[in-house]
Amino acid sequence: MIISRTLLAALLLATAAQVQAAPPPIAAFFNNSAFNGAMLSPDGRYLAAFIGANDKRDGLAVVELDTLKATMVAQFSDTDIGQAQWVNNDRLMFSTMDKAKGRRDQRYAPGLYVVNRDGKQYRQLALRRDEFLRSSDDNRELLPWHTYMLDQVGAQDSDYVYVTDAGFSGGGVVEAEDLLRLNTRNGGSSPVDHPGTARSWLLDQNGEPRLLQTLDKNVASLRYLDPATRQWRTLLTYDGYTGEGSDFHPLAFGPDGALYVVSSEGRDKSALFRYDLQHNKLAPQHLVELDGFDFRGELIISKQRLLGVRIHADAEGTAWFDPGMKALQAQIDARLPGVINLITPPVRPETAWVLVESYSDRQPRRFLIYNTDTQRLSEVGRMAPQIKAADMGPRELVYYKARDGRQIPAWLTLPPQGAPKNLPLVVLVHGGPWVRGGSWNWNAEAQFLATRGYAVLEPEFRGSTGYGKDHFYAGWKQWGLAMQDDIADGTRWAVAQGYADGKRVCLAGASYGGYATLMGLIKDPELYKCGVEWVGVTDIHLMYDGGWFYSSDLSSGWKQYGMPHLIGDPVKDAAQLQATSPLVQAARLKQPLLMAYGGADMRVPINHGLKFRDAVTRAGNANVEWVEYNEEGHGWSLPHNRIDFWGRVERFLDKNIGKP
Repeated sequence: MIISRTLLAALLLATAAQVQAAPPPIAAFFNNSAFNGAMLSPDGRYLAAFIGANDKRDGLAVVELDTLKATMVAQFSDTDIGQAQWVNNDRLMFSTMDKAKGRRDQRYAPGLYVVNRDGKQYRQLALRRDEFLRSSDDNRELLPWHTYMLDQVGAQDSDYVYVTDAGFSGGGVVEAEDLLRLNTRNGGSSPVDHPGTARSWLLDQNGEPRLLQTLDKNVASLRYLDPATRQWRTLLTYDGYTGEGSDFHPLAFGPDGALYVVSSEGRDKSALFRYDLQHNKLAPQHLVELDGFDFRGELIISKQRLLGVRIHADAEGTAWFDPGMKALQAQIDARLPGVINLITPPVRPETAWVLVESYSDRQPRRFLIYNTDTQRLSEVGRMAPQIKAADMGPRELVYYKARDGRQIPAWLTLPPQGAPKNLPLVVLVHGGPWVRGGSWNWNAEAQFLATRGYAVLEPEFRGSTGYGKDHFYAGWKQWGLAMQDDIADGTRWAVAQGYADGKRVCLAGASYGGYATLMGLIKDPELYKCGVEWVGVTDIHLMYDGGWFYSSDLSSGWKQYGMPHLIGDPVKDAAQLQATSPLVQAARLKQPLLMAYGGADMRVPINHGLKFRDAVTRAGNANVEWVEYNEEGHGWSLPHNRIDFWGRVERFLDKNIGKP
């Protein structure tokens, strides 16, 4: 028998493909994790962790670090622990969330509870639902269901905390956030007086309310409560929906009482500054700036000292000011090479323990504890534990030029094995769109696609935030226009660079990314062989008015003041909105399309998808696969729906652009 070299090579390749290890299962990427993070007590003696085990609901466990004795201090049979904070060294406050229910079936608010670190002195502080109940402890009325934890920990040195009392509109939109001072032992509370309609708060170094953002119509004001006069004074007034006129955004108060703010005054990209509250002006010199990125991060404070700043450039990292912390960082990096290690010291340490979060583009986040005296390093838990770094592909930040010369950042994720050339490509468009889309980290969606053999490109098109004011402003009123061109130019770049096979490209995205997917298929049909869109906008007019039956959680203020400036005015820009409406141009779409929507979506109600699907079906030019998850909202909260959806995506891509 004679076999040609060409046929022999083909047989050898086929045999190699058969013995190659199968990629991780879909559930490894999209199941709920049994471990969901950890946080040190203020003194560093204890670690609180969110843990679910043996098919039980997520609970709150506390570990005594010196003995490694663990106690489950809170766990419910019908719901999960949601958020938690240390009130002080002995007590924790937490709320709940039901991970077993989609948006349609949610019946309860988060509630508010406290418990000691040994599991004793449990108390409910706020209702989970809007009905009259009384505490069994002292017959005191519980706080209403719309009482929420503040996203700041406060002083952590007493039984008092601050919580928000959210004011909702008839459409379920939060219109105000008043502040309450709450005694976690007896449940007593008192409101904090303030001017205007409160929208956000900032506590000072002593855990007391010091800054307030108000919003009345479209006018936002930043107000400062002067500790000397106990009077509020206005520091800044600006457009609350577009941000125009805003010179800075407050970040935090330092241990010395100094205010640290993020500002882009006089520059394109923002940096971290100190702010002079006495003279109402920025310090002349910035403290931290990030090359190529707007500043994003938080202060790291311990022992009443500012040790450094957690930063987020292409990836999360730390800029240490303290020489001892710099040395500790080097020590831990040597123990855990090839990954980024984020060190968090306790606020008021009484032990040598610190918390370490370790991650890379291929490794989901791990949590470890490290003893600086004994150099003992122990893993506490990890996210997505079935994922092995060796099975994941590389992810990097790349840049390409748009047709008008603008530099566009993008995230490129490649398959874990094989030459990164001539691959089938998925162009994954982020939602928002006024957000930063990606980072150098382990991304479940991109890595799932990469392990299936696809290159994944995620453009940070104009309008994305985090890359400077000019990049953000360039996206105003550019839905379907320059923003769309940026995505198409990125696709052509990936083909020109040899990463992608130009005949095997699929466009995909959710929310705004769903809109961009539909517009891309219509506007640039020669580029894309198929599309996958979920919970996507199909017509901008439907965002303004979806009809009486399909209510939206977009606020009336956003529709009146924000959308006309950032997206388009329904009257003044009517012709543009018509020309950039996928729904109006549905008959032009001819490629295979997978559409998925949540039946209980309040952000992009399902009529967006229904109207577009029906219009495409009537035209008869495209094959549309439709799926509706009745109980879901704006995205998939339930693991079985995530697994089902991405299984459909995998089959759809394999059918349309998969490997020959």
